[in-house]
Amino acid sequence: MMISQRYTVGLLIAFLPLLLMGQVQSPDSFLPHRLGETFTPHHILVDYFEHVAANNKAVQLEEYGRTNEQRPLLLAVVSTQENMDQIEAIRLNHLRRAGIEGGTPDPALDRAIVWLSYSVHGNEAAGAESSMGVIYDLVDPNNKEAQEWLKNTIVIIDPSVNPDGYSRYSSWFRGVATTDRDITPDVREHREPWPGGRTNHYMFDLNRDWAWQTQVESQQRIVKYHQWMPHIHADLHEQWFDNPYYFAPAAQPFHAYITKWQSDFQTEIGKNHAKYFDQNGWLYFTREVFDLLYPSYGDTYPTFNGAIGMTYEQGGHSKGGSAILLPNSDTLTLYDRVAHHRTTSLSTIEIASKSADRLVQKFTDYFKRAADNPTGSYKTYIIKGDNSQPRMEALLTFLDRNGIEYGTASTSKVNAYNYQNGKQESISIASNDLVISAYQPRSVLTQVLLDPTTEVVDSLTYDITAWSLPYAYGLEAFASTTRVTVKEGYETAANKNDLASNPNPYAYLVPWESMQEAHFLAQLFKAEVQVRAASKAFQLNGEEYQAGTLVITRADNRKKENFDAVVREIAGANKIRVKAVTTGFTDNGPDFGSGAMMLLAAPRVAMVAGEGTYSNEAGQVWHFFEQRLDYPIHIYYPDDLESWTGEDIDVLILPEGYYRMNDGAGESIAKWVRSGGKLIAIGAAVSSLVDQSGSGLSYKSATSDNEPSAPHQDHSYAGAERRSIADAIPGAIFSVKMDTSHPLAFGLDETYFSLKTGTSAYAPMDSGWNIGTIGDDPMISGFVGSNAKEKMKNTLVYGVKRHGGGQLVYLVDNPLYRGFWENGTFLFSNALFMVGN
Repeated sequence: MMISQRYTVGLLIAFLPLLLMGQVQSPDSFLPHRLGETFTPHHILVDYFEHVAANNKAVQLEEYGRTNEQRPLLLAVVSTQENMDQIEAIRLNHLRRAGIEGGTPDPALDRAIVWLSYSVHGNEAAGAESSMGVIYDLVDPNNKEAQEWLKNTIVIIDPSVNPDGYSRYSSWFRGVATTDRDITPDVREHREPWPGGRTNHYMFDLNRDWAWQTQVESQQRIVKYHQWMPHIHADLHEQWFDNPYYFAPAAQPFHAYITKWQSDFQTEIGKNHAKYFDQNGWLYFTREVFDLLYPSYGDTYPTFNGAIGMTYEQGGHSKGGSAILLPNSDTLTLYDRVAHHRTTSLSTIEIASKSADRLVQKFTDYFKRAADNPTGSYKTYIIKGDNSQPRMEALLTFLDRNGIEYGTASTSKVNAYNYQNGKQESISIASNDLVISAYQPRSVLTQVLLDPTTEVVDSLTYDITAWSLPYAYGLEAFASTTRVTVKEGYETAANKNDLASNPNPYAYLVPWESMQEAHFLAQLFKAEVQVRAASKAFQLNGEEYQAGTLVITRADNRKKENFDAVVREIAGANKIRVKAVTTGFTDNGPDFGSGAMMLLAAPRVAMVAGEGTYSNEAGQVWHFFEQRLDYPIHIYYPDDLESWTGEDIDVLILPEGYYRMNDGAGESIAKWVRSGGKLIAIGAAVSSLVDQSGSGLSYKSATSDNEPSAPHQDHSYAGAERRSIADAIPGAIFSVKMDTSHPLAFGLDETYFSLKTGTSAYAPMDSGWNIGTIGDDPMISGFVGSNAKEKMKNTLVYGVKRHGGGQLVYLVDNPLYRGFWENGTFLFSNALFMVGN
């Protein structure tokens, strides 16, 4: 029986969508369970995305990296077949509109670009679950609306931003959940154990890491983000289980540099979501809690890169399990949570498609204004070229990761704000100064990160309010309202090494200035090289060397095989500036054999992590040792402090947390310290030592000077939250006076800028060294409540107390906070390597 050619062509046209879709199965068909019935193992989630991509040519799946635990990080790009055939041309055309790629944009290639990120907090797992439903909705040929949206829209899906955290949570839940879903909130399956799946392998909050990129997931993801620069970025989260759904518009404070267009379009998106939630009778709220200020979130970082950045929050979180009883006697199921996220995801794509022309035009306008007329007051940032070169290099790495342009300028004079003293000065720009102009595509991000103070329109904020890069990196810097022409490109000074002319020197000298030298020292210790540090400044061959300078002598290492080769190899690998000298007889100051040249011991280090410690902060210490220092650390549970002997440990670190310092734990630690141990207490851990014998610590006494100058006039119930901020420090920078003669402050300036995130106030010690203190009138960047500001005056920030043969080190402000305060990581290195020798 013959079939006509006309009939065959008709069949092909009719079934073309199915042919393109191949054998794509729905999540319900593919998974070993129905979508929303339970949590999907991460490898099966990956399998599903691979299945969809393998069976639909309109989906491009890319593995853009791996986590610390070697799980794949994925991006799925979805559109029509026509768009996918020219996807690279569309992407480059889009970047031309931002001025990031050269050339003239082609209107025929303009498309709306939407990026959807799911479950950056791994135990907010409904996001990752819903991502499977969303991609199926987009490729389902029966979904005519979605097929229409994709004609002018590119959708990028990151199904699991935090695979390690997601796997930690979902694996735990599947292991403890009962066969019949137990909806009782207090039972085991609703009580996730420490540290939870919120964070990544190193217990970092990836939603606070977008700008800083301390974590491998963020570093790899931002590379892809910069390659796409979407018009809209939605970050899908979960909040406490009894909250209705939250979506845009966001709460105040908005950063002052966010445009009216970005703010207004959030409202348009929110109204589109509300349309579907109203139809289904689902509760929701907007304009509360989740603000747009801190620049390292998944909503703000895209916003400062020209996008409409938003957070969506579904009730559930780890407490939600697969089903949980709500206060209104209803039951919230994982099916519900997936349905809600699926709805807002599709609604976001819909509004993007309907507004594609406006999105393209407003995006173009945003970057044109950035390059021609930057928003903020400061137009030029000058980082002095005589700063520590390793610190300069660390800043350059950060700028490169964020796509911020920089260079040099012709010698000239400008009026500028001095970051160090807060004053306006006339300064000369030198030829070796690093100059960053606000006249560039990423102008807003540049100003947000570099401005000395943050413009806060409302002080009720969800996160820290200060982060200025010169303070974080410990650099002498200036900000000017004058535009300066910048010549692109900058190179730090070459390594000042004369190793070739001194093959067998008496000693090697290394200035102690930054984390680069701290890492170098850690590697020397691992190679069993003996190292000294100068406790006082000295002069040799006409050159000045400051306290902290590393002195590596042949005499100390005469039994070390291949001594010179080992030192030179480690120095080369770390790009260290080494001076090889032929004598230990100094021009001025202690000679190399003096007792003032401290012999440093390679410390055996331990920390505690577990119930009682804050997981993020414990992770910060862990990450510091493994990823910044590459130095071994032993990790114990807090319960081990009860019978702590520390026989093989020299340094014990207490990360932030609440410690039960009962008689057993307190006496065990005290005995160990008296025998020569060094205890480093960070942040909230310091408070646990206040009542301990020999600690020397006491809280600052409350006096009339600490009371507000006038009583609060607003005593209404509605004003309670706003009144409370008078006592708050959500996160601000304080100037701290440092005693640079003490090893804890080696390599630092006399004024250190510390990120303070709490209000604990300690009096300077009567016995001990008060190395870092806040004075009567500190310089402050960021928001500090009026009462809190008074409370912080004349308080201890960093101190050391001798106790028997050992040392107690107090770091009231956490120098490792989120891993991005570069000068803080160096201060911590002093506490670890320099103090107590």
